[in-house]
Amino acid sequence: MKKVFKLTAQNKKPERVLDSIKYDIRRYLKRERKKKLPEDTTFWDFECAFGKNSDDKQEMNASEIITALDKASEASWDECYIEIISKAVTKERKVEPKQEEKSEEDSQAQSEEA
Repeated sequence: MKKVFKLTAQNKKPERVLDSIKYDIRRYLKRERKKKLPEDTTFWDFECAFGKNSDDKQEMNASEIITALDKASEASWDECYIEIISKAVTKERKVEPKQEEKSEEDSQAQSEEA
C-alpha cells in the first residue's frame, strides 16, 4: 500500500479523520497477515515508510506508524504519505533436543549427585 492520506477534511473533526486513517492501516495489516504464506516461510513482515510525501519518507516498523501518524497530526500536517509493503520471511526455528536425550542427561545428572 502506497498512499497519501489527507489529515484534514471538510465537515469532519480532525480526530475522526485520524481514527479513520488508523482503522484503514490496521485493517490492511490484518488483511495481509491473513493471506496464505508461501512454502518455507514462517510469517509476514512489513517494510514501512512514513513522511510528508514520497520523497521525504523515513523507514520504520509497522508498530511505529500509528505513533508517527499521531505526531504528524499534532504538527498540523495537511497530508502524510504511508507506504506498507508486505514480504514473507523465513525464520529458523529452534530445534529442541529429543525427549530421550533429555531423559538420559537427567539420569546422568541424578547419578552424579548421589
